[in-house]
Amino acid sequence: MGRAVTVATCALNQWALDFEGNLERIFRSIDIAKSKGARYRLGPELEICGYGCSDHYYESDTLLHSFQVLGKLLESPATQDIICDVGMPVLHRNVRYNCRVIFLNKKILLIRPKISLANAGNYRELRWFTPWSKARHVEEYFLPRIIQEVTGQETVPFGDAVLATKDTCLGTEICEELWAPNSPHIEMGLDGVEIFTNSSGSHHVLRKAHARVDLVNSATAKNGGIYILANQKGCDGDRLYYDGCAMISMNGETVAQGSQFSLDDVEVLVATLDLEDVRSYRAEISSRNLAASKVNPYPRVKVNFALSCPDDVAVPTCMPIQWRHHSPEEEISLGPACWLWDYLRRSKQAGFLLPLSGGIDSSATACIVYSMCHQVCLAVKNGNADVLADARRIVNDGTYIPEDPREFCKRVFTTCYMASENSSQDTCNRAKLLAEQIGSYHINLNIDVAVKAVVGIFSVVTGRTPRFSVYGGSSRESLALQNVQARIRMVLAYLFAQLTLWARGMPGGLLVLGSANVDESLRGYLTKYDCSSADINPIGGISKTDLKSFIQYCIENFQLTALRSIMSAPPTAELEPLVDGQVAQTDEADMGMTYAELSVYGKLRKIAKAGPYSMFCKLINMWKEICTPREVASKVKHFFRMYSVNRHKMTTLTPSYHAENYSPDDNRFDLRPFLYNTSWSWQFRCIDQQVSGL
Repeated sequence: MGRAVTVATCALNQWALDFEGNLERIFRSIDIAKSKGARYRLGPELEICGYGCSDHYYESDTLLHSFQVLGKLLESPATQDIICDVGMPVLHRNVRYNCRVIFLNKKILLIRPKISLANAGNYRELRWFTPWSKARHVEEYFLPRIIQEVTGQETVPFGDAVLATKDTCLGTEICEELWAPNSPHIEMGLDGVEIFTNSSGSHHVLRKAHARVDLVNSATAKNGGIYILANQKGCDGDRLYYDGCAMISMNGETVAQGSQFSLDDVEVLVATLDLEDVRSYRAEISSRNLAASKVNPYPRVKVNFALSCPDDVAVPTCMPIQWRHHSPEEEISLGPACWLWDYLRRSKQAGFLLPLSGGIDSSATACIVYSMCHQVCLAVKNGNADVLADARRIVNDGTYIPEDPREFCKRVFTTCYMASENSSQDTCNRAKLLAEQIGSYHINLNIDVAVKAVVGIFSVVTGRTPRFSVYGGSSRESLALQNVQARIRMVLAYLFAQLTLWARGMPGGLLVLGSANVDESLRGYLTKYDCSSADINPIGGISKTDLKSFIQYCIENFQLTALRSIMSAPPTAELEPLVDGQVAQTDEADMGMTYAELSVYGKLRKIAKAGPYSMFCKLINMWKEICTPREVASKVKHFFRMYSVNRHKMTTLTPSYHAENYSPDDNRFDLRPFLYNTSWSWQFRCIDQQVSGL
């Protein structure tokens, strides 16, 4: 009697519409799974076309090419004698579904459409797909001719069913269905399904991984069973980083854990588990057994195949392990670094350029690039041929081997300190020292000539010369002069990104990195089309508080002592004139609020869905020890005025790594107007009435 089943799951770095590359990575995962004895292989959600196709899902080409790839998989000897579970879009009776296609030995066993679609935050699945609403119902799906020619089948089952093999029963969930309050695994488990599978397209958010792990383990803790989760990994073409964490769990305990961050395009987990452990675990849960006796049964697709071998008494099975979670500082060090690497190699550019100001934000960005260089060197040391090939192509040297992170950083990373008459020697020295310690190619330049030229044009045309407020000018004049400096830095950043390597006799161009954090974007404390305007921004979804903790992590783990003085210096834009050679301008004074307060406002506005009045009501309790109700009202009003005045800046925000659930990214995550009535008269009057009563 077979009882030890060997199953495989994987995390694949798929890329939207890269059908060639996606197919190759799927084949590699199947080869690895078979070489380790697996009889079932699970892949990520929509792995054939890539999860992030967005409106390309509307195109018939996407469906056609997905079926062409499926045909290649079906006809290949590599997929023989293993149940393969792959994801792709399928059009059934002119309705588009997000599906799993499960096949064995050139025969499609079942097409299972997704029941619960993800449609919050960064997800828009209801825009492209329709959920399957016919519970425990199966229909005939007429296969396209290119698939009929391979399988010899005209129709296959399509719908909400489970697979009954010779030794066990498997049921499918797709990503969001695990997170739904009425997850299918509950009733499938009551109906005798012993192995649950979940194909995910789940992206990284700081401090989120434990929630996913807890959900998987709890799925089998109450009901017993084996739960197999696959996930996408990497940057598949937009702001999200899919963070792997493929896992296998049994009876509420993790037995196999995949990495959350790595540069491996293909990662496969294989586990051998004893079905009798599931059966004995369930046997003593009387409440489960009573519920099972009343369950509405699922349609079963019979499969003449076993996941176990007849004589498997001596086969060793996997034991529970303790899941190791990364700290938030490690997540910042690894997640954005892997995202940058994917973006660099897939954009076919030669490196990055960063305007390095000597402040916390740009220094944190530089440290993330340095961490990327560490990851590349470590991957090459561990024998990753893909990373080595990409590194050689990026540096244009077919014999190069990246061994030292500082040396590799010198080749792919250019930092540039853009001084003005308002810059201090302290920030110049800090930027230079950090560049030396991470190994970047560092440029020092002065922008005063360009600033004077631009202001001079204005003076010639208007006959007026604007002045800073410390010299008697108005706030309008002072702000305009600050913005000129900031915008000239953006222009120069792109000029140097395009031509620095040319000037050094090297091929290629550089991607410009931005370094505005999530709190500054929320408040709008940035100049539109300044150095916040870049190609990509690895810290745009990270709070100032978390960045400070990350800087401390880099001091301790990368021995970057230059960061100590950067940490101790007050954040400043250095756009106003110095006073006695010292910086007089600070970010928090300019903003009229602290970074800590900004994080609180951001979480209440986005995560708690609080408008001005609700935010005031929450904060008078949260801050009752430090602020009077009138002070809270003043702070809330100031935040909403500044937020609404500056919201238009979010429409041009540089694509940023998504790491926080209170990101103000206007592109798809935080959909709001960008022209507000900034007086908020009705809302503020409600606050004033409460203040008067209090």
